Amino acid sequence: MTVWDRPEPPARPVPLDREGIVATAVALADEGGLEAVSLRKVAARLNAGPMRLYGYIATKEELFDLMVDEVQAEILPEERADDWREALSGLAHRTRRTALRHEWLADLLGGRPALGPNGLAVSESTLAALDGVADVDTAMRAVETVSAYFIGAIRREIANLRAERATGLTEQDWQRARGPYLTGMLATGRYPALAKAVHEGTHVDADTSFATGLDWVLDAVAVRFTRRPV
Repeated sequence: MTVWDRPEPPARPVPLDREGIVATAVALADEGGLEAVSLRKVAARLNAGPMRLYGYIATKEELFDLMVDEVQAEILPEERADDWREALSGLAHRTRRTALRHEWLADLLGGRPALGPNGLAVSESTLAALDGVADVDTAMRAVETVSAYFIGAIRREIANLRAERATGLTEQDWQRARGPYLTGMLATGRYPALAKAVHEGTHVDADTSFATGLDWVLDAVAVRFTRRPV
């Protein structure tokens, strides 16, 4: 039985419900990451005994599942996309925006599928946009490919944001601090391709990097969709 199948216990003197528990856990995670979330800490924030929560949620893993599904509501499209490319692009951008609001989500993306009602609704809206565009297996591989791109890009971006907070150095500050070492290493001539990239490459911001990479992946998917079976 999943946490979504299991009924909530009857009300008791201190009002509790699963929705309030999950909202509190999300707030704690937004403040301090997943390490700030435990059934004990959630109970303390709700002024309830920890054992009370076990009637609603059996494990921390169930709580994480519920938290992910809670924020999946922010990834749901407001209306059906006009075509498959808009659907997959929208999924990627909405997931990124949601993860930037709830950085802990990046730590839980990419594992087993989200099976809560909001997670299922996100999957349904995405696959519905691909219905008739390609066979089911090709459509599934397309979603997996695009998801692998944006999950990796989101995790990299959030890792950089965390490093900036932890060190107090912006990306530019960090580059300046490491500049003399890198300049010396490149001057050895052992890394010509890297030297060319460093000296001639154009720096782009996170928004541009994400959007450009996503467009390239979608272009590749489009080629696959239009390729005739051999």
